[in-house]
Amino acid sequence: MDLIAPLRHRFNPSIHQNPLPLNAKPTKISPSQSVAYGATYAPLEARTSTPLPASGSSRLTSGLCYLVELNEVKSLDLVKAVHGSLIKMSRNWSSDSIAKSLISSYLKSGDFRSAAEVFFVGFARNYVFWSSFLEELESFGGNANQVLEVFGELHSKGMLFDSRVPTMVLKMCTCLAELWLGLEIHAGLIKKGFDSDMHLRCALMNFYGRIWGVDSANQVFDEMVDKEDLLWNEAIVLNLRNGRCDKARELFMEMQFSSASANGSTIAKMLQACGKVGALEDGKQIHGYVLKFGMESDLLICNSLINMYSRNGRLELAKRVFDLMEDHNLSSWNSMISSYATQRYLDYAWDIFNAMESSDTNPDIVTWNCLLSGHALHGSWNEVLMILQRMQTTGFRPNAISVTSVLQAVNELEGLFNFGKEIHGYVIRNGLDFDAYVGTSLIDMYVKNDCLTSAQAVFDNMNNRNIVTWNSLISGYSFKGLFQDAKILLNRMEEEGIKPDLVTWNVLISGYSVCGHSDEALALIRPMKDSGMTPDVVSWTALISGSSQNGNYRESLAFFIQMQQEGIKPNSATISSLLRTCGGLSLLQKGKEIHCHCIRNGFTQDRYVATAVIDMYCKSGNLKTAHKVFRTIHNKTLASWNCMIMGYAIYGLGKEVILLFDEMLGSGILPDAISFTALLSGCKNSGLVREGWKYFDCMSTVYKVVPTIEHYSCMVDLLGRAGYLDEAWDFILTMPFSPDATIWGALLAASRIHKNIEYAEIAAKKLFELEPHNSANYVLMMNLYSMYGRWEDVERLKNLMIEKGVKNSPIWSWIQIDQMVHLFSSEENHPGEWEIYFELDQLVSEMKKLGYRPDVNCVFQDIDEAEKEKVLFSHTEKLAVTYGLITLKGNAPIRVVNNTRICPDCHTAAKYVSLMRNREIILRDGARFHHFREGKCSCNDCW
Repeated sequence: MDLIAPLRHRFNPSIHQNPLPLNAKPTKISPSQSVAYGATYAPLEARTSTPLPASGSSRLTSGLCYLVELNEVKSLDLVKAVHGSLIKMSRNWSSDSIAKSLISSYLKSGDFRSAAEVFFVGFARNYVFWSSFLEELESFGGNANQVLEVFGELHSKGMLFDSRVPTMVLKMCTCLAELWLGLEIHAGLIKKGFDSDMHLRCALMNFYGRIWGVDSANQVFDEMVDKEDLLWNEAIVLNLRNGRCDKARELFMEMQFSSASANGSTIAKMLQACGKVGALEDGKQIHGYVLKFGMESDLLICNSLINMYSRNGRLELAKRVFDLMEDHNLSSWNSMISSYATQRYLDYAWDIFNAMESSDTNPDIVTWNCLLSGHALHGSWNEVLMILQRMQTTGFRPNAISVTSVLQAVNELEGLFNFGKEIHGYVIRNGLDFDAYVGTSLIDMYVKNDCLTSAQAVFDNMNNRNIVTWNSLISGYSFKGLFQDAKILLNRMEEEGIKPDLVTWNVLISGYSVCGHSDEALALIRPMKDSGMTPDVVSWTALISGSSQNGNYRESLAFFIQMQQEGIKPNSATISSLLRTCGGLSLLQKGKEIHCHCIRNGFTQDRYVATAVIDMYCKSGNLKTAHKVFRTIHNKTLASWNCMIMGYAIYGLGKEVILLFDEMLGSGILPDAISFTALLSGCKNSGLVREGWKYFDCMSTVYKVVPTIEHYSCMVDLLGRAGYLDEAWDFILTMPFSPDATIWGALLAASRIHKNIEYAEIAAKKLFELEPHNSANYVLMMNLYSMYGRWEDVERLKNLMIEKGVKNSPIWSWIQIDQMVHLFSSEENHPGEWEIYFELDQLVSEMKKLGYRPDVNCVFQDIDEAEKEKVLFSHTEKLAVTYGLITLKGNAPIRVVNNTRICPDCHTAAKYVSLMRNREIILRDGARFHHFREGKCSCNDCW
């Protein structure tokens, strides 16, 4: 003990100057003199004048009589009097029973010091009574520190104890963090040599492990000479308890070489550690040890083996251990059920549950919680509620763990908010609101349902808030755009001594980013770094995703570049956001590169990433590849089906939309509101009026999906484009809610197509009120007026725009050539414009020979037709397509993106160019895709 022993000199408490004095002659306590230490203190009868209670005899001759009298004594003085008599007549009585009564009497009288003195000198040799003595002491208002004070005084007076007393005192020092007294005991043991009691050595190791750290405990262990099995096991468990799994494994190996044996508890804890850290091979070796020494009948070990194998993803081995067990207890069944449930094998979990009931083993609350948490973990929310109902039917009341799983289901399923509030009432009535997880789940529920006041009330009533609780409410305020409240909560959190963690910063970044405040979100990175946190993949993904969701695709790509510069590798969520960005910009080549990255890194196995890949290809004009990726997805989600259906819809492939919808139904997946939006979009883009009516009518009647304003907008657009303007008007008048800008916008667009000024003016008037600064509405109306030569009305609208401060949004088209984007704008000239105009002039000449006639109605300027034809020449779609013909060699498709709806003249010209040059032209305008091939468009001129 060379390194630890000097601590005695360094830490020498003043109240105990002489730990175990070597010079003083110690008082030896014998079993027959163990009730009091008469050599040190005068008899208690000498310290009191109170006479002994009469007993019918002048002299008590039996310890049993004293025992009866002790039970009858009510005052402290009488207890001392009886004690004094006991000291004189200590040879003919049962020390254990009388000492126990004497201790109880002192405790009842409030004399905790005397009780402790009696205990140490007369009763401490018995391990069994230590815990009962401390419990009784605390029940009368005493505390363990008083016991240690008494021991310190007796210790300093030179009283000797056997090894049991310092063993128990060391345990108390460990629990109470009394490092000085513990060190003093150790110093005394060093002076007189180590006792052979293994319990004392274990207590010493535990003391150092808890107070000074596991390294000190290991040093104590290393310096011990004779190491018995108990010591080895204690050292291993101590290291496991402190997270030193490698050291525990090392000790376990050394123990085998020293011929010591591990007990069942140690092996079980080792197996649990192997499951926790993923050490499968170590776990297998321990399993071999179990088989070698015939310990496979130990239920605790077998249950730990099941847990170890399941945590390492080897359920087949866990099941094999389970099947080979001669007997199963409740914990065995629960371990197996939990293993299957957490690994997504829910059917197998139920098979084990049914087998458990067949074996006459009744499930307990742990069993039901395993099933609840397993189904919640894998998103089987409806099943969670069914399990709850079945559990209650069998007589079990949900506890905190049960309620947490059920609240997760309530938060994920629609329309269960009232049920969630009922659960909150149950939580309050049954005192479950003490649990931090329950409270946090309640906060999440109220946040999701926009009840931040209730969420704040739950938060304020919680006594044991953890960092997750704080983050949950901060997240709620952030995502609702209440950033000032979020900051107040953040400051309050820091004032209460809770340091924001990475999640705290990330939810703030996400909130700002999703709400379109990218600059503020990015500004949080610096204080985040200043606080010692390093932005991780979640931080950067939040910036990328938020920008992408708000249509700021260039900003999203810029954030990704910064993320790469920081050395952060993307995860599946990052990839999904990047694919959404590429789709938003129709960056097919960049999207392909990301798709290749997904394949190389295994991201395509993620169904959300696969769906994002489909969406990217659809929006980048490569529907064929999108369909191929779609077919490779196993266990397609509803989102995957919706994405592919919408892909066909934006290309105007209505019949394919309907076929895919029917295929989805055949696979057992029911549609949601998004499914019907895609389906009705396909019908409107293909002019399938009858089919559109059919699916709109069956939404609520067959599939129980309530139509939203988006579905009504699709129907107005469908009817209007097909020329049924009167029906569209009647449909608007019978809607169950007020028409919004999308409804009037659909009617205005249809009125322009069919040149119906009456309905157009009604729609425009509403739009000018709802969207006074949307220039597209003014342009559409001016276009319609120009068709009828109503130039005064055109000028009137121009003046109205000036009066309201409405500016025309710049019109642009772009095409990507060799990783470079070429932009064609009405406000900026392209460097190769002369070559482009020359080629375009040649194309128009050829088209005219084939019957092309410029549609001058697309020009709403009061100029002659020759000038209007020149204006048509400058339309950005034509310039981009022409530049593609010049620069793209071979038969590569020409892909153009335009930010407005393509005009009829450009649409006609694109059809002629595809026929003359035998090239596919894929043009994405502000509303949909047009795929031109061999003189035809995928929209069938229904746009």
